[in-house]
Amino acid sequence: MRTRRISTATAFAVLFSSVVLVGGTASTAAADSSVSLPIKTSGDIVVDGVHKRVFISDPISGKVVATDYNGKVVRQIGSLPGVTGLEVSPDSKTVYAALPGAGAIAAIDTATLAETKRYQLGKGVEPKYPAVAGGRLWFGFDYGFDSPSSGGERGQIGSVDIASPEETVTLGSGTEDGWYSAPRLATDPGAPNVLAAAQEGLSFTELAVYDVSEGTRKRVAHGPTDTGPNGESQYQSYLNDFDITPDGKNVLVGSGSGSPYSAQSYSTADLSRTGRLATNNGGKAVAVAPDGTIALGAGQSPNVRIYKPGGKGASRTYTFPPYTGDTTTPYDLRTAGLAWAPDRSRVFALATNVYNDVFALRTLTDASKAAVTVSVKAPSKATRAKKLTVTGKLTTNTPLPTGTKATVLRTDLESPKGKSLAKVTPKKDGTFSFTDTPPAGGKVTYKVSYAGSATHSAASRSAAVAVSRTATSLKLNRNKALYAYNKNVSFTAALGKTYKNRVVELWADPFGADKPKKLVKKAKVNSKGNLSVTVNMKRDTTVTAVFAGDARYAPKTVKSTAYAKVNASVKLSKHYKTAKIGKTSYAYYSKKKNPFFTTSMTYHKGRAQRLTLELNYQGKWYDSGQEYFGLGSDGKSVVELLGPHETGYKMRVRTSYINGSSGDSVNSTTHSAWKYFIFTK
Repeated sequence: MRTRRISTATAFAVLFSSVVLVGGTASTAAADSSVSLPIKTSGDIVVDGVHKRVFISDPISGKVVATDYNGKVVRQIGSLPGVTGLEVSPDSKTVYAALPGAGAIAAIDTATLAETKRYQLGKGVEPKYPAVAGGRLWFGFDYGFDSPSSGGERGQIGSVDIASPEETVTLGSGTEDGWYSAPRLATDPGAPNVLAAAQEGLSFTELAVYDVSEGTRKRVAHGPTDTGPNGESQYQSYLNDFDITPDGKNVLVGSGSGSPYSAQSYSTADLSRTGRLATNNGGKAVAVAPDGTIALGAGQSPNVRIYKPGGKGASRTYTFPPYTGDTTTPYDLRTAGLAWAPDRSRVFALATNVYNDVFALRTLTDASKAAVTVSVKAPSKATRAKKLTVTGKLTTNTPLPTGTKATVLRTDLESPKGKSLAKVTPKKDGTFSFTDTPPAGGKVTYKVSYAGSATHSAASRSAAVAVSRTATSLKLNRNKALYAYNKNVSFTAALGKTYKNRVVELWADPFGADKPKKLVKKAKVNSKGNLSVTVNMKRDTTVTAVFAGDARYAPKTVKSTAYAKVNASVKLSKHYKTAKIGKTSYAYYSKKKNPFFTTSMTYHKGRAQRLTLELNYQGKWYDSGQEYFGLGSDGKSVVELLGPHETGYKMRVRTSYINGSSGDSVNSTTHSAWKYFIFTK
């Protein structure tokens, strides 16, 4: 509490002015998952199907990262200088990692994820691409001390006899093949004696096929030739990736350019072209599954296409998120960044953001199955208990199995967990339709699901219908009523006819940001449909009645705002007597004595009381000014009225809380009773 001073002269001159303080109050692209990788670049990616591990090499960091099938990093195997190419042994017990920075090939145990052996290859040998075929570990390598600029051919193919105790290393002579640099190698367990090699980094494609059945390399094909049987060019430039089919009869090549954009297939017998898979931007990555299904990566959307053996066109596609300027989101397929899980359940793809060296492992599910999409169309609105029709279509680019059916699940207020309806059988073109009579109103959802098969992926889609409900009668009393401070007031909600639900919620929301809206009662109404709650009115308060609705009657919300005054009074002091003038009691002051006005008011942070003076002249009261004074934390405010004081004039004073002008808006405007006083000689 503190004392403020004003003057009678100022009051008579009406120089007080009010200070107003305002207070505020489904598509053809399949879904995939993405997990970030702790690598700075990538060299190769392979998959161990026995232990369900994915291995990615990082040449810059000199490590191999092992993840599970969900992309979670299981272990990082370090101290592998320049590690580039990887190869999983046919028995899935070992991953071979080429280490050009160490002149060696490391063997990593797939069970323990630890390096168990390192094959030293000799001085100046820089291996890059390992492959197992014919019982030997083959590798493409560079002679680090030789240089193409000197006229020599530095690329070679060597081998390690891993089947013998001596583990003999055999290096190429340097003249037998004439590789410009370390060739990439490809093998497949389905054709264990076929070794394919490809030259990277040149403006034309160079391939070779070897028979390694006798432990040595015997070249059976080299090419491709300049033109195909119809005179068309067979060359591709700047090889990105290549792979061999499980039967050993074809080599697939993805390159950086070519017109038309495509990946080429060549016969391993003579390297004549046997086919072409069109892409939108060359072939960045190629991977062949054990059954011959092909995963082909491209530089633009769709990023990955899947081709079934003998199929016409891609059986499904995957599109990564597009680049939007965010340098932390991997959106581009990495060169040679595809690998199949041996069980064909998924394809793993390395994605990168070239602007920030950010890498992620994307897991592309159901890769070996033809993609199926479901479309469902239902009326946007419908009338409860009246028949409606739902239509849709199952779409795929390969025929669905004979007898295919789709399930239908209806979800509504009566069946929140869903109710199964009769299955639908699509027509030959995949279209279907069914009728239903919704028993419940509100949001009704029809979900059509295809469970999938050995050849087709599962898919589902939903459509929602807004089904009509009868309007609900709900009333709430006390709206706009005004009450004294701290009054207990009963609010009653009256609910009319409903179907099953008879529960009403009553919420109280006192004015002011410091008092949150609160549920004060939730219960069934009584036999008359009423539910009441008592609210202590210390502030203006909005009471809300909420009926959530049921299967036949619509939700309803009504509000009632009641208002609460403050406690406000003013007390006079320093007068020498109290006496009546007429029927009104006056405090008498000597003109030499200053009156003190003590205001008591309900406290609120930042609140101010408005003190008003009035003067009686010729029997009529006139406003002599008003001013706001802040309240102390005890709700008190003391004002001293300074002299000089004129005698013989009747005066009166009162305090007021003015909503919106007294510093807040949580109560209703309240005026205290007038206190009367007069000055004498």
